[in-house]
Amino acid sequence: MTGWLAHLSHPLLAISPTVWAVIAFAALIFLLVAAAVLFRYARLLVQSIMTGAGIGLFDLIRMSFRKVNPTVILRSKIMAVKSGIDEEDGCTTKALEAHYLAGGNVPLVIRAMIAARKAKILNLDFKQATAIDLAGRNILEAVQTSVYPRVIDCPASDSKRPSLDAVAKNGIQLKVRARVTVRANLEQLIGGATEETIVARVGEGIVSAIGSADTHADVLENPDLISKAVLAKKLDSQTAFEIVSIDIADIDVGDNIGARLQADQAEADTRVARAQAEGRRAMAVSAEQEEFAKIEENRGHLVEAEAEVPRAMAEAFRSGKLGILDYYKLQNVQADTDMRGSIANAGGRRS
Repeated sequence: MTGWLAHLSHPLLAISPTVWAVIAFAALIFLLVAAAVLFRYARLLVQSIMTGAGIGLFDLIRMSFRKVNPTVILRSKIMAVKSGIDEEDGCTTKALEAHYLAGGNVPLVIRAMIAARKAKILNLDFKQATAIDLAGRNILEAVQTSVYPRVIDCPASDSKRPSLDAVAKNGIQLKVRARVTVRANLEQLIGGATEETIVARVGEGIVSAIGSADTHADVLENPDLISKAVLAKKLDSQTAFEIVSIDIADIDVGDNIGARLQADQAEADTRVARAQAEGRRAMAVSAEQEEFAKIEENRGHLVEAEAEVPRAMAEAFRSGKLGILDYYKLQNVQADTDMRGSIANAGGRRS
């Protein structure tokens, strides 16, 4: 009896029922939270364990608190592990999380690294791949372009001009369409020029090569002269691509630009000559009019002088220097002069 009472006096039995209820409720809440966590992450945890991804339960929980999608990180890590990309290549769980938080496309980076490794011609590490992805380039497309070269039309298919027009030294126009085969250059993918620069440079090189040809027949006979001349200029420098080849798809003969320019120049020279001749004619007409004005001016002086004759004769009569007989003689001379002039004019009309 005494031992039984001592057993009832144990400290645990002294806790009130309310406290036991709180403890039971807290335990229930803990079990429910644990069950929810297991229910949410059980599938991911099983996948991580079965594939050897090396991502534990607490890692998955930590990702959720850091606003990182654990499904994306786990699947990317599984792809990397199964493809032989280990942590020595920089593909750690923390690196994947950091790239995700930076706004990168983690699965795309892993697929690009897998494609580069399977091709066995590219050396693409995780750091370089993430840098290209964060730069806004499609890293998987770049790797695919490196493995399988891409063909670019020159001029572009959406261009307003269907061909590249150039003129040889003999003045004949040639219309050329080319195809440029390029391979992505991962080393210069960040900061390198895009396809538009390649098309512009190749077009400029083709026009320059045709313009350097003596005749258009030389270009038609050996179209590869254009390709060799363009490739020799290293047009892919500072671009995101490496030019593999430049192929001339089509060449058409256009207009005789040289003859047209010569005709236009001759027409322009003719207009200049006409303008100069018209200027000289206008100057001649002006000079003639000036001569006529001088004649009229002299004629006016003559009339003024003739008007002074009667005055001088009157003054001579008054002063006695001219007599009446002298006056009559002067009248006879004048009449004789008028008669001879009339006879001369009448003879000229009869002849």
